[in-house]
Amino acid sequence: MQRALEKHLIELKNCRLCPNVVGPVVTQGPVVSKVYLIGQAPGPREGFFGRPFAWTAGKTLFKWFSSIGLNEEEFRRRVYMAAVCRCFPGKAKAGGDRVPTPTEVKTCASWMEQEVKLLKPKLVIPVGRLAIEQVLPQAPLTETIGVQFDKVFFGHSCHVIPLPHPSGASTWFKREPGKSLLLKALQIISRHPAWQELDPRSTCDLRKIKLLDSADEP
Repeated sequence: MQRALEKHLIELKNCRLCPNVVGPVVTQGPVVSKVYLIGQAPGPREGFFGRPFAWTAGKTLFKWFSSIGLNEEEFRRRVYMAAVCRCFPGKAKAGGDRVPTPTEVKTCASWMEQEVKLLKPKLVIPVGRLAIEQVLPQAPLTETIGVQFDKVFFGHSCHVIPLPHPSGASTWFKREPGKSLLLKALQIISRHPAWQELDPRSTCDLRKIKLLDSADEP
């Protein structure tokens, strides 16, 4: 499987199918894992660093995962990190990052499908609304965060535990009910057998989550 994954990533990094995105392709290394994280799309700085969640949102995301047993280095070594789109979509005319088009999402989904069929993950963690909607029917975050779903994803049965996007511009996870639902989601992840295989000692540290909540306040 390791060689197959390495070959897959070489092909992925050479992808030039979407003419309106900004390269390079951003992807993690060939991590064989039963936990599969799906981000939305790289930001403008991830290409420089050559890895997903390398900027502000990543700092928040890895604080969340550190609270349930894996710091950033451990997470990157043990979890496969994918995304709805693997290239930075570019800037929107009105400002901010452009949302990938349905065609771009569909094109990049073929890479995700190959990964799911190869890795056969037991736990899928979509991060943010765009990622969640590739796995689950469209619904309010209050109905998807803090819940474990049984799902057939690209023909493969797995559990799905969504998380909100950790963007600094988002206030959803900083206020109720988002704060409590985020905590609940992290607790569910920490108890999942696939996460326990990554770190059998993992538990959800309520004190760390509360400290994170306080640190995020303006």
